[in-house]
Amino acid sequence: MSKTPIIILNYKTYVESTGKNAVQLSKYVQEASEESGINMAIAPQAVDLYPIINEVDIPVYSQHMDAITPGGHTGSTLPEAIKETGVTGTLINHSEQRLTIADIDAVVEKTKDLELTSVLCTNNVKTSAAAASFNPDYIAIEPPELIGTGIPVSQANPEIVENTVNEIHKINKEINVLCGAGISTGEDMKAALELGSQGVLLASGIIKADDQKQALLDLVSLI
Repeated sequence: MSKTPIIILNYKTYVESTGKNAVQLSKYVQEASEESGINMAIAPQAVDLYPIINEVDIPVYSQHMDAITPGGHTGSTLPEAIKETGVTGTLINHSEQRLTIADIDAVVEKTKDLELTSVLCTNNVKTSAAAASFNPDYIAIEPPELIGTGIPVSQANPEIVENTVNEIHKINKEINVLCGAGISTGEDMKAALELGSQGVLLASGIIKADDQKQALLDLVSLI
């Protein structure tokens, strides 16, 4: 599992983080990590995992994996196939790729079997506390109404971050909590850490920036 504090950059399906752009962005992230001394990881689209893993040494996560076994599941993402790409771990239950409780349980258990790091996304304090019972490596709290808005959860609703950290650690103190949704500046990053999180999960604030590498350096400039 990566050291904290950590930044995980979710590439989603933006043009700026797809194909050749994804490879270049990954190099920028590695350079920013090396220059700042802050741990940074990335979560590209599944089709970009192989070329990116061959180009960088930072942790690479899958954006998703399905609760399936090898066989007839056309169009699904097989955990064993994700493992074979060489990734470090995977995001689970992102608000844009929701899973049922049963599937969350199955996927988290599969990451343990495959020795992959699990980043389980949640949307409020209650679901975060429930998610802690699955014992993932990370829980990322992201209120969906703030995703992509530029309004950071660490400022718009700081209580949800503090309360999430408290409730999760009542159940399992070993789980690292990440703060997501609207994070884009150094002030946002600093606030997230001050509220008790061990890092951030973010996307558009960096990916859509005119200078992606500088945006990453600015993000960690106050910690």
